Amino acid sequence: MEERLKALAEYLAAGLPDAVTGTEIRHDELCLQVERTALPRVLGFLRDDPKCRFTLLCDICGVDYPDLKVETDENEPVPSATGLYSSAGWWEREAWDLLGIYFAGNPDLRRILTDYGFEGHPLRKDFPLTGYVELRYDEQQKRVVYDPVRLQQEFRSFDFLSPWEGMDKILPGDEKASDGNPASGAPQ
Repeated sequence: MEERLKALAEYLAAGLPDAVTGTEIRHDELCLQVERTALPRVLGFLRDDPKCRFTLLCDICGVDYPDLKVETDENEPVPSATGLYSSAGWWEREAWDLLGIYFAGNPDLRRILTDYGFEGHPLRKDFPLTGYVELRYDEQQKRVVYDPVRLQQEFRSFDFLSPWEGMDKILPGDEKASDGNPASGAPQ
């Protein structure tokens, strides 16, 4: 599988030398780094080239990291892929709504997952975690109400060595694990 991905990476880099700026195989997937303005040309090549024939666009995603496959910021739009793949409209709307990635040429960049009056983009690292309200239907009041956002879990700092290290407090349901009784199965 890896040889086929390497061959495809070489083919794409040779066919699009000014558009593909880097290739990498990670977890049995080929990752291309592409110039932002060349994205429609790269997608068109992947769709139309007889050796590629990528006929389905199944996802567009974004992350708030400095090292994106197509790098952009809040001031630089990414060209829309809606002219090449009809499914791109929904994925671009999601990336716009949650991350604030603007797709130039998308005819319908409306919010898709958040409320119409929502401000900001909740998957960005600069999005505040408090001070916002959530919209929900209250069955008792039989109407839509706005409640302050409550975080369900307090912030914890992980060292990523073990998920259990640093857990000094007993979580609900774990009371029997620290009762000192050897029959409870807790380590002594």
